[in-house]
Amino acid sequence: MKDLVGSPGTVSGLLLRIGQCLFAAASIGVMVTATGFSNYTAFCYLIASMGLQVLWSFGLACLDIYALRTKKDLQNPVLVSLFVVGDWVTATLSLAAACSSAGVMVLYAKDLDFCRVKLQIPCGRFQLSIAVAFITWFLVAISSHVMFWILASV
Repeated sequence: MKDLVGSPGTVSGLLLRIGQCLFAAASIGVMVTATGFSNYTAFCYLIASMGLQVLWSFGLACLDIYALRTKKDLQNPVLVSLFVVGDWVTATLSLAAACSSAGVMVLYAKDLDFCRVKLQIPCGRFQLSIAVAFITWFLVAISSHVMFWILASV
């Protein structure tokens, strides 16, 4: 079996999952503090997607902690298949949510000039939340690639 950076049950895997969890939580936190985010469907979808990502990453981080403490090997075909499917689903949802939210922001900030005309819209917070969501997606993409290669070697 391959021993890749970010493999389940390793310190690097734990750090990757903690990073995913923290960045997804940060994206949620920034978006929720922006007034009026619930008026835009794409931003609500971003919150839902990042919420799912927090739950998935936190669960796998707990599993990594358990494996590290008990010296268990998490690289069996059934577990790795579950990790691959979960990572692919959450990666797809995270990318879709970040891209749709970014599309709404481009429309409002560049095309309609809402950020300059309507000063009550917190465009900076929306943009920060979307940027953090893209960082979350990047971390999830790393894990899904690692899981794919582990699955190929199991």
